[in-house]
Amino acid sequence: MTSSPQLRPLGELLGTEALGIDLSRPLDEATFAWIGRVFAEHPVLVFRDQNLGAAELAAFGRRFGSPRMHALVKYRHAEYPEVSWLTNVEDDGKVDWYGVKRATDWHTDSTYEADPPILAILHAKEIPSSKGGTMFADMRAAYDALPKTMKDRLSTLVGLHGRSTGPAGEKLYGDDKGETEKVYHEMQRPAVIEHPVTGRPILFVNPMHTHGFIGMTREEAWPLIEELAEHATQDLFVYYHHWRVGDVLMWDELATMHRGAGDYRPDERRVMLRTIVYAH
Repeated sequence: MTSSPQLRPLGELLGTEALGIDLSRPLDEATFAWIGRVFAEHPVLVFRDQNLGAAELAAFGRRFGSPRMHALVKYRHAEYPEVSWLTNVEDDGKVDWYGVKRATDWHTDSTYEADPPILAILHAKEIPSSKGGTMFADMRAAYDALPKTMKDRLSTLVGLHGRSTGPAGEKLYGDDKGETEKVYHEMQRPAVIEHPVTGRPILFVNPMHTHGFIGMTREEAWPLIEELAEHATQDLFVYYHHWRVGDVLMWDELATMHRGAGDYRPDERRVMLRTIVYAH
C-alpha cells in the first residue's frame, strides 16, 4: 500500500468511493483487510479509474469467496465463465433487447439458490453518453424505518423465493426469463436476516424473486411484497450510481437491493464485466 486509502461519500446512505487503491496489482493483506472492514459498513463501494480483465476481476472476487458461473449461459465470459457480461450488444453488434431490459427492476441476486451470494462486482468498460446508471437500495435503513407493527409481523414470516417469479419478475420478463443450465426450486428465506459481520437487521424481501410467504395466499402475499418494495425504494434509501468507464463497484448482496435504471438510449453501447461471489 503506497499511501493509506481514503473514503469519500458519493450518496447520502449508500455509495462510497475508496481512494488510493489500484486493483490491477495484487493487494497486500493490510489493504485487503481495510477493504473488508470498510465494505461491512459501506455496502456499495466504488473504485474509480481501474482497468481489469476478466481474470483480474475474478481474482479480486476470489479474495472474498468463491465466484460462480452465472445462471444465464449466454452471458458467460468464454475464458473465465465465473465472469459474465452485462451488455446490450449481441455478438453481431446489434442491440441485445434481453440485455437491455435485463435486471431493470428491483432485486437481490440469486436468492433462489441454495446459498445466496454474499457480494457482486461490476466493472464498467463502455457506457452510454448519458444516464445508464445502476440504483441501490439500503435494506438495513429500510428495515430500521419500518413501523413496529410491520417489524413484528415480518419477524415470523418466511419468504418463498424463485427465479424471477415475484411480482416484479413476472412484470419484467413474463415467460422470457432466459436460458439456464439447471432448474431452480423454491427456496425459503426469513423475511428479516442479520448481517453476518455487523449484526444489523436487514429486510430480505425482493419483488423479483420473492413470490410468497409460508402460510399466506398469493393474494395476500403479493400486495405485501409490493408494499415492502415501495417502502425500501423511496428516494431517501436509494443511491443512483453514475458510471464512469473504469469504475469497479462492489455491493453487498445481503444488505442491498439493486436495479439497472434502464434510462439510457439502447442504441448506445453499455458493456460491463461482472462476477458474483459466494461464501467459501
